[in-house]
Amino acid sequence: MSTMERSLDRILQEAIEVLENSKEQIFEIAEHAREECLRLEKEMNHIKQLTLKVIDEVDRCEREVRLARLHLMKVNKEFHQYSEEEMRQAYEKVAELQVKVALLRERENQLKAKRTELEISHQKMRKTAEKAEKLVTQVGVAISYLNSSIQNIWEELEKLQQQQQIGYAIIRAQEEERRRIARGIHDGPAQSLANLVLRAEYCEQLLDKRPELLKQELQSLKQFARNNLEDIRKIIFDLRPMDLDDLGLIPAIQRYATDFSVTHQIPVEVVVMGDQRRFSSAMEVALFRIVQEALTNIRKHARATQARIMIEV
Repeated sequence: MSTMERSLDRILQEAIEVLENSKEQIFEIAEHAREECLRLEKEMNHIKQLTLKVIDEVDRCEREVRLARLHLMKVNKEFHQYSEEEMRQAYEKVAELQVKVALLRERENQLKAKRTELEISHQKMRKTAEKAEKLVTQVGVAISYLNSSIQNIWEELEKLQQQQQIGYAIIRAQEEERRRIARGIHDGPAQSLANLVLRAEYCEQLLDKRPELLKQELQSLKQFARNNLEDIRKIIFDLRPMDLDDLGLIPAIQRYATDFSVTHQIPVEVVVMGDQRRFSSAMEVALFRIVQEALTNIRKHARATQARIMIEV
């Protein structure tokens, strides 16, 4: 394992540990929230019972107030039948009951407000518990994914490295091909064109001094230009064989083999097995380059007197 891979592995393990710790903390929050919900529910039930008792007490006291008021009205109406002490007691009874009712109503309002506060807290705590439980599940999924995907990550990294190496190889091949083409043009057409210019200037001199030699020189120059034209066509063919686009892979290989045989005096036989058909452009170019490179290696290194290309379609 390389240094980079060890570093990535350490980072992933640390990330998993952090997630594990976070999962435990979130689970504790969820547990606390659930316990708090239960406590609030119990307290709300207790407040509810107290409120019902207070409401019953208020109803009872209000009935007593109504009775006390009726008695007070009777005392006031028939005051000559009651003593001052009895009248005072009747007034005090009504006042006492009214104060008691007011206190009970205040207590009822306090209990209702407390219950409303508890319901709001219970709702918030329930949402907290639900979110925490959802987070625990999500973190668990993330941990499982990371644990199961570490190997996949290394495989992907290896694929990326391979692709990078392939990319470098392609770039090197392209640069080598550019250098080869540059050398071919410099040593071939460029030199020939320079020579062509010199010979054209020589023809100008012959026109003035020795016109009888001009025709012979022009004929030689024409043949020289034809030869250079063939060289340029060969370079173009090496860059992108026109037959490959027009006729397909097999005819292009057959023509290249024929030209190779004539140029290098190495007979090349092309044997095709199966029905000829077209392939994708990229595949045809790749296969043609393989054949081209193989024949080049034969010419340079094999010292062969003949060659055979067998193609099974």
